[in-house]
Amino acid sequence: MGTVKQPLLATVLLTATLVGGGPQAVAASASPHAPAPGGAVQTSAAFRTASVTHPDPADGDTDSEAATRASRWQALQKALFPGRSMDDGAGIVKLDAPPRAADAALVPISIDLSTVKPVKGVYVVIDNNPAPLAAHFTFGPKADPHTLKLRVRIDAYTNMHAIAESQDGHLFVATRFIKASGGCSAPAGSDDAAALADMGRMKLHLVGDFAAGKPEQAVLMVRHPNFNGMQMNQITRYYTPPHFIRTIDATYEGGSIFHLDSDISMSTDPVITFGFVPQAKGQLKVVVRDSKDTTFDHTFEVPGPGRAAGTPEAADKAPGA
Repeated sequence: MGTVKQPLLATVLLTATLVGGGPQAVAASASPHAPAPGGAVQTSAAFRTASVTHPDPADGDTDSEAATRASRWQALQKALFPGRSMDDGAGIVKLDAPPRAADAALVPISIDLSTVKPVKGVYVVIDNNPAPLAAHFTFGPKADPHTLKLRVRIDAYTNMHAIAESQDGHLFVATRFIKASGGCSAPAGSDDAAALADMGRMKLHLVGDFAAGKPEQAVLMVRHPNFNGMQMNQITRYYTPPHFIRTIDATYEGGSIFHLDSDISMSTDPVITFGFVPQAKGQLKVVVRDSKDTTFDHTFEVPGPGRAAGTPEAADKAPGA
């Protein structure tokens, strides 16, 4: 595959010079990720390279560092959710993540959603990552949106936010502080070619006993290196061009379970745990599209033999892939 022979030079479109605890300036072009009407997420390659200069909080956190993080989040709110307010998510959305990650490139997070306020979607924002908006899940009629689990990359010590959007359009936020660094530039493996060899292969595992009409949890595993443009090829010593998952659609018997808009903060070989309600035995279909407009799809029989399904024989590719 091609390589970039010059160091990656990020074009900073979002700048927040923190003066007196608040952002002095936020570029007008800082919201290409902003949710469009109807909840769609607009993304751009330029925004994925945006960054903000700020100190990393240390173990002995200071008032200044806390103010810096608060100002950073305030700037992100304006860029990602312009004109929208957020309420404390206590009792509605809970975010769990290790306070100090063992591997910054594979940080597991769990999002629990209450039935008190039915939600239609969840955003995951990693404040200090080069692309802060890591994921946006939109739930469909076949979903059981009570628990989500996934793995993300963390570039530097950061606050992480899970924002639940209720059916009536209100936003509720939960926050965790994560101590991890270097995850965005960590290589997907020792060999890019090997990382690409099984790209598009999927597995689906059901958790617990299958019962028609009852909520079921499933674990989806997708083989994809999710190169983000910040990783150095360990053999050539050049930066590997970006090649990452953009969307995942999961349906059951033609009805939507979830639609995921993703970006470069998702880990290599994503693993996603989600809930759905199968009214009877049927087929669960997963369609993955990446940044090169390559698509991969596989249909799994539910419950399936041995509580697990296999991998596709071949991946379907869109024209120009």
